[in-house]
Amino acid sequence: MQISAKSTPSSFTIMRQSKKLLATSLVAVALTTFISFTLFATPVAHAAESRNLAPNFSSLPKGAKVVIMPTDIELFSLSAGGVAEPKADWTDAASKHFKAALDQKKAKLGLGDAILSEADADNLGEINALHAAVANAIALHHSMGGVYKLPTKDGKLDWSMGDAVHQIKQKTQADYALFSWVRDSYASAERKATMVLLAIAGIGITGGIQIGYASLVDLNTGQVVWFNQLARMTGDLREAEPAAESVNSLLENFPAVK
Repeated sequence: MQISAKSTPSSFTIMRQSKKLLATSLVAVALTTFISFTLFATPVAHAAESRNLAPNFSSLPKGAKVVIMPTDIELFSLSAGGVAEPKADWTDAASKHFKAALDQKKAKLGLGDAILSEADADNLGEINALHAAVANAIALHHSMGGVYKLPTKDGKLDWSMGDAVHQIKQKTQADYALFSWVRDSYASAERKATMVLLAIAGIGITGGIQIGYASLVDLNTGQVVWFNQLARMTGDLREAEPAAESVNSLLENFPAVK
Protein backbone atom coordinates (compact mmCIF):
# COMPACT_ATOMS: atom_id res chain seq x y z
CA MET A 1 0.00 0.00 0.00
CA GLN A 2 1.17 3.45 -0.79
CA ILE A 3 2.60 5.21 2.29
CA SER A 4 1.25 8.83 2.32
CA ALA A 5 0.76 10.86 4.87
CA LYS A 6 -27.69 0.19 32.12
CA SER A 7 -30.63 0.18 29.78
CA THR A 8 -31.76 -2.74 27.66
CA PRO A 9 -30.64 -2.26 24.06
CA SER A 10 -33.35 -1.82 21.45
CA SER A 11 -33.83 -4.32 18.62
CA PHE A 12 -32.46 -1.69 16.23
CA THR A 13 -29.31 -1.36 18.33
CA ILE A 14 -28.90 -5.14 18.47
CA MET A 15 -29.32 -5.42 14.69
CA ARG A 16 -26.81 -2.64 14.08
CA GLN A 17 -24.29 -4.25 16.43
CA SER A 18 -24.81 -7.63 14.78
CA LYS A 19 -24.16 -6.18 11.33
CA LYS A 20 -21.05 -4.43 12.62
CA LEU A 21 -19.82 -7.69 14.14
CA LEU A 22 -20.46 -9.52 10.86
CA ALA A 23 -18.58 -6.88 8.91
CA THR A 24 -15.64 -7.06 11.32
CA SER A 25 -15.60 -10.85 11.07
CA LEU A 26 -15.56 -10.71 7.27
CA VAL A 27 -12.63 -8.29 7.31
CA ALA A 28 -10.77 -10.60 9.68
CA VAL A 29 -11.38 -13.57 7.39
CA ALA A 30 -10.24 -11.54 4.39
CA LEU A 31 -7.04 -10.51 6.15
CA THR A 32 -6.39 -14.12 7.17
CA THR A 33 -6.88 -15.20 3.57
CA PHE A 34 -4.51 -12.50 2.34
CA ILE A 35 -1.77 -13.49 4.77
CA SER A 36 -2.21 -17.18 4.07
CA PHE A 37 -2.30 -16.63 0.32
CA THR A 38 0.85 -14.51 0.45
CA LEU A 39 2.82 -16.91 2.60
CA PHE A 40 1.60 -20.35 1.67
CA ALA A 41 -0.12 -20.33 -1.71
CA THR A 42 1.39 -22.65 -4.30
CA PRO A 43 0.94 -22.44 -8.07
CA VAL A 44 -1.79 -24.59 -9.60
CA ALA A 45 -1.01 -26.88 -12.51
CA HIS A 46 -3.76 -25.57 -14.82
CA ALA A 47 -4.48 -22.06 -16.07
CA ALA A 48 -5.56 -19.61 -13.39
CA GLU A 49 -8.57 -18.40 -15.35
CA SER A 50 -10.07 -21.91 -15.34
CA ARG A 51 -10.30 -21.70 -11.56
CA ASN A 52 -12.16 -18.41 -11.93
CA LEU A 53 -14.97 -20.04 -13.90
CA ALA A 54 -17.74 -22.37 -12.78
CA PRO A 55 -18.00 -25.77 -14.49
CA ASN A 56 -19.73 -25.56 -17.90
CA PHE A 57 -19.38 -21.77 -18.02
CA SER A 58 -16.87 -20.06 -20.30
CA SER A 59 -18.45 -16.87 -21.65
CA LEU A 60 -21.47 -14.60 -21.50
CA PRO A 61 -24.07 -15.14 -24.23
CA LYS A 62 -24.63 -12.26 -26.63
CA GLY A 63 -27.35 -9.93 -25.43
CA ALA A 64 -27.04 -11.03 -21.79
CA LYS A 65 -28.03 -8.24 -19.42
CA VAL A 66 -25.71 -7.64 -16.46
CA VAL A 67 -26.70 -5.44 -13.53
CA ILE A 68 -23.93 -3.95 -11.42
CA MET A 69 -24.73 -4.20 -7.73
CA PRO A 70 -23.58 -1.39 -5.41
CA THR A 71 -20.05 -2.12 -4.23
CA ASP A 72 -19.71 -3.02 -0.57
CA ILE A 73 -16.69 -0.83 0.11
CA GLU A 74 -14.99 0.61 3.16
CA LEU A 75 -11.66 2.36 3.73
CA PHE A 76 -9.61 2.49 6.92
CA SER A 77 -6.66 4.26 8.45
CA LEU A 78 -4.18 2.06 10.33
CA SER A 79 -3.09 3.35 13.73
CA ALA A 80 0.45 2.93 15.04
CA GLY A 81 -0.58 -0.38 16.59
CA GLY A 82 -2.30 -1.58 13.44
CA VAL A 83 -5.90 -0.91 14.52
CA ALA A 84 -8.13 -0.26 11.50
CA GLU A 85 -10.15 2.93 11.99
CA PRO A 86 -13.02 3.52 9.48
CA LYS A 87 -12.75 6.73 7.44
CA ALA A 88 -16.17 7.84 6.18
CA ASP A 89 -14.87 10.58 3.88
CA TRP A 90 -12.40 8.22 2.22
CA THR A 91 -15.14 5.62 1.80
CA ASP A 92 -17.51 8.14 0.20
CA ALA A 93 -14.86 9.22 -2.30
CA ALA A 94 -13.88 5.63 -3.06
CA SER A 95 -17.51 4.63 -3.63
CA LYS A 96 -17.94 7.33 -6.27
CA HIS A 97 -14.65 6.54 -8.02
CA PHE A 98 -15.27 2.80 -7.96
CA LYS A 99 -18.81 3.13 -9.33
CA ALA A 100 -17.67 5.40 -12.15
CA ALA A 101 -14.87 2.98 -13.05
CA LEU A 102 -17.25 0.01 -12.98
CA ASP A 103 -19.68 1.79 -15.29
CA GLN A 104 -16.88 2.56 -17.75
CA LYS A 105 -15.60 -1.02 -17.59
CA LYS A 106 -19.09 -2.38 -18.19
CA ALA A 107 -19.38 -0.31 -21.36
CA LYS A 108 -15.97 -1.48 -22.62
CA LEU A 109 -16.90 -5.11 -22.00
CA GLY A 110 -20.06 -4.66 -24.06
CA LEU A 111 -22.40 -5.95 -21.38
CA GLY A 112 -26.14 -5.64 -21.87
CA ASP A 113 -27.61 -2.86 -19.76
CA ALA A 114 -29.79 -3.40 -16.71
CA ILE A 115 -30.50 -0.74 -14.10
CA LEU A 116 -31.02 -1.10 -10.38
CA SER A 117 -32.65 1.94 -8.78
CA GLU A 118 -31.21 3.41 -5.59
CA ALA A 119 -34.37 2.51 -3.69
CA ASP A 120 -34.21 -1.11 -4.86
CA ALA A 121 -30.48 -1.22 -4.11
CA ASP A 122 -31.18 -0.15 -0.52
CA ASN A 123 -33.89 -2.79 -0.17
CA LEU A 124 -31.55 -5.48 -1.47
CA GLY A 125 -28.76 -4.65 0.97
CA GLU A 126 -29.02 -8.03 2.67
CA ILE A 127 -28.17 -9.76 -0.61
CA ASN A 128 -24.95 -7.75 -0.78
CA ALA A 129 -24.17 -8.95 2.73
CA LEU A 130 -24.83 -12.52 1.59
CA HIS A 131 -22.39 -12.03 -1.27
CA ALA A 132 -19.73 -10.84 1.18
CA ALA A 133 -20.02 -14.09 3.13
CA VAL A 134 -20.02 -16.27 0.01
CA ALA A 135 -17.10 -14.39 -1.55
CA ASN A 136 -15.00 -14.70 1.59
CA ALA A 137 -15.71 -18.43 1.63
CA ILE A 138 -14.68 -18.77 -2.03
CA ALA A 139 -11.47 -16.80 -1.43
CA LEU A 140 -10.54 -18.98 1.53
CA HIS A 141 -11.63 -22.43 0.42
CA HIS A 142 -11.24 -22.17 -3.37
CA SER A 143 -8.71 -19.48 -4.30
CA MET A 144 -6.47 -20.13 -1.32
CA GLY A 145 -7.16 -23.85 -1.06
CA GLY A 146 -4.40 -25.86 0.56
CA VAL A 147 -5.37 -26.84 4.08
CA TYR A 148 -8.55 -24.78 3.63
CA LYS A 149 -9.69 -26.71 0.56
CA LEU A 150 -13.11 -28.37 0.76
CA PRO A 151 -12.91 -31.95 -0.56
CA THR A 152 -16.56 -31.89 -1.62
CA LYS A 153 -15.84 -29.06 -4.10
CA ASP A 154 -13.13 -31.08 -5.92
CA GLY A 155 -11.26 -27.86 -6.73
CA LYS A 156 -14.18 -26.48 -8.75
CA LEU A 157 -15.82 -23.09 -8.49
CA ASP A 158 -19.07 -24.58 -7.23
CA TRP A 159 -20.77 -21.96 -5.09
CA SER A 160 -24.24 -20.46 -5.07
CA MET A 161 -26.10 -17.53 -3.55
CA GLY A 162 -29.35 -19.47 -3.80
CA ASP A 163 -32.84 -18.17 -4.48
CA ALA A 164 -32.15 -14.82 -2.80
CA VAL A 165 -30.86 -13.35 -6.06
CA HIS A 166 -34.21 -13.93 -7.82
CA GLN A 167 -35.35 -10.63 -6.32
CA ILE A 168 -32.70 -8.84 -8.37
CA LYS A 169 -33.94 -10.45 -11.58
CA GLN A 170 -37.53 -9.50 -10.79
CA LYS A 171 -36.59 -5.86 -10.28
CA THR A 172 -34.12 -5.48 -13.17
CA GLN A 173 -34.91 -8.22 -15.71
CA ALA A 174 -31.16 -8.87 -15.78
CA ASP A 175 -29.62 -12.26 -16.51
CA TYR A 176 -26.54 -11.79 -14.34
CA ALA A 177 -25.43 -9.59 -11.46
CA LEU A 178 -21.89 -8.38 -10.83
CA PHE A 179 -21.14 -8.10 -7.12
CA SER A 180 -18.03 -6.51 -5.63
CA TRP A 181 -16.66 -6.26 -2.09
CA VAL A 182 -13.63 -4.11 -1.25
CA ARG A 183 -11.68 -3.20 1.87
CA ASP A 184 -8.67 -0.90 1.70
CA SER A 185 -6.44 0.50 4.42
CA TYR A 186 -3.72 3.12 4.59
CA ALA A 187 -0.93 3.73 7.08
CA SER A 188 -1.44 6.77 9.30
CA ALA A 189 1.48 9.10 10.04
CA GLU A 190 1.93 7.29 13.36
CA ARG A 191 1.93 3.92 11.61
CA LYS A 192 4.56 5.10 9.14
CA ALA A 193 6.78 6.30 11.97
CA THR A 194 6.37 2.93 13.71
CA MET A 195 7.27 1.14 10.46
CA VAL A 196 10.48 3.15 10.15
CA LEU A 197 11.51 2.58 13.77
CA LEU A 198 10.84 -1.14 13.62
CA ALA A 199 12.61 -1.43 10.27
CA ILE A 200 15.74 0.00 11.89
CA ALA A 201 15.44 -2.77 14.48
CA GLY A 202 15.09 -5.35 11.72
CA ILE A 203 11.36 -5.88 12.22
CA GLY A 204 9.01 -5.50 9.29
CA ILE A 205 5.33 -4.60 9.58
CA THR A 206 2.88 -3.82 6.82
CA GLY A 207 1.24 -0.59 5.86
CA GLY A 208 -2.19 -0.96 4.34
CA ILE A 209 -3.74 -3.84 2.41
CA GLN A 210 -6.19 -3.74 -0.49
CA ILE A 211 -8.56 -6.69 -0.64
CA GLY A 212 -11.32 -7.06 -3.18
CA TYR A 213 -13.71 -9.73 -4.46
CA ALA A 214 -15.81 -9.69 -7.63
CA SER A 215 -18.46 -12.29 -8.46
CA LEU A 216 -20.63 -12.74 -11.52
CA VAL A 217 -23.84 -14.48 -10.49
CA ASP A 218 -26.43 -16.17 -12.70
CA LEU A 219 -29.74 -14.69 -11.55
CA ASN A 220 -31.70 -17.70 -12.79
CA THR A 221 -29.80 -20.26 -10.73
CA GLY A 222 -27.95 -18.23 -8.09
CA GLN A 223 -24.67 -19.87 -9.18
CA VAL A 224 -21.43 -17.91 -8.98
CA VAL A 225 -20.17 -18.43 -12.54
CA TRP A 226 -17.03 -16.27 -12.29
CA PHE A 227 -14.95 -15.05 -9.36
CA ASN A 228 -11.80 -12.99 -8.97
CA GLN A 229 -9.97 -11.36 -6.09
CA LEU A 230 -7.37 -8.74 -5.24
CA ALA A 231 -5.02 -9.17 -2.31
CA ARG A 232 -2.15 -6.72 -2.41
CA MET A 233 -0.31 -3.93 -0.64
CA THR A 234 -0.63 -1.39 -3.46
CA GLY A 235 -3.39 0.79 -4.86
CA ASP A 236 -5.32 3.84 -3.70
CA LEU A 237 -9.09 4.09 -4.03
CA ARG A 238 -9.25 7.66 -2.80
CA GLU A 239 -8.41 9.02 -6.26
CA ALA A 240 -10.17 8.34 -9.56
CA GLU A 241 -7.26 7.10 -11.68
CA PRO A 242 -5.85 4.53 -9.24
CA ALA A 243 -9.40 3.45 -8.41
CA ALA A 244 -9.94 2.68 -12.10
CA GLU A 245 -6.72 0.62 -12.06
CA SER A 246 -8.07 -1.38 -9.13
CA VAL A 247 -11.31 -2.06 -11.01
CA ASN A 248 -9.37 -3.22 -14.06
CA SER A 249 -7.26 -5.54 -11.91
CA LEU A 250 -10.30 -6.90 -10.08
CA LEU A 251 -12.11 -7.62 -13.36
CA GLU A 252 -9.10 -9.16 -15.07
CA ASN A 253 -10.09 -12.26 -17.10
CA PHE A 254 -13.76 -11.27 -16.90
CA PRO A 255 -15.79 -13.58 -19.18
CA ALA A 256 -16.04 -12.36 -22.74
CA VAL A 257 -19.34 -11.90 -24.54
CA LYS A 258 -19.71 -14.48 -27.32
